[in-house]
Amino acid sequence: MKTDPGRSDQDTATLPGLGADAAFAGTLPGIGGTEAARGGPRPSVMSLSIKEKAALYASYMRFIDGGGLFVPTTRPAQLGDEIYAILSVMDEPSKIPIPGRICWITPAGVPGRQQGIGIQFAKNEAGEQARARIETLLSGALQSTRPTHTI
Repeated sequence: MKTDPGRSDQDTATLPGLGADAAFAGTLPGIGGTEAARGGPRPSVMSLSIKEKAALYASYMRFIDGGGLFVPTTRPAQLGDEIYAILSVMDEPSKIPIPGRICWITPAGVPGRQQGIGIQFAKNEAGEQARARIETLLSGALQSTRPTHTI
C-alpha cells in the first residue's frame, strides 16, 4: 500500500497487471443524508481509476441489486458504511460519480482473492447512471464466465 504524504487520510491500492487503483480521501462534507445532518459519520470519498476493460469486468459486481464495484484496499470498512467513489474509466473524458454503501468485504488472507470492498450503487439517479455507463462499456463482456474479484 502506498500513501500520498500530501493527503492525510488517503490509501492507494493497485490490482496487479490490470491497471486499476483506488485512493481514499477522507470524507466528503455535505453528503450523507440525515446521518450527516445529525453530525453522524459522513461517507468516505475515494477516487478509482480503471485503465483496462478486463479490470473493469473483474471489478464490476453485476449480481448486486442496482450494480456494484469491487475496490482493492486494505482500509478498514464495515458493511453498510456509506461511500462516494469518483471513477475514471479507460480513456473516457468524464468521471463517473458513484454514491453507495459497502456491501462486500474480502478480508486479507483469502486464498486466490484480492483484499478489498464492494460498493453497492445507491438506488438513485447517480447510481443508475453509473450502472448504465459501466454496463455500456462492458457490453459484450457481461455474459462472460471469466472469474472476477468477487464471484
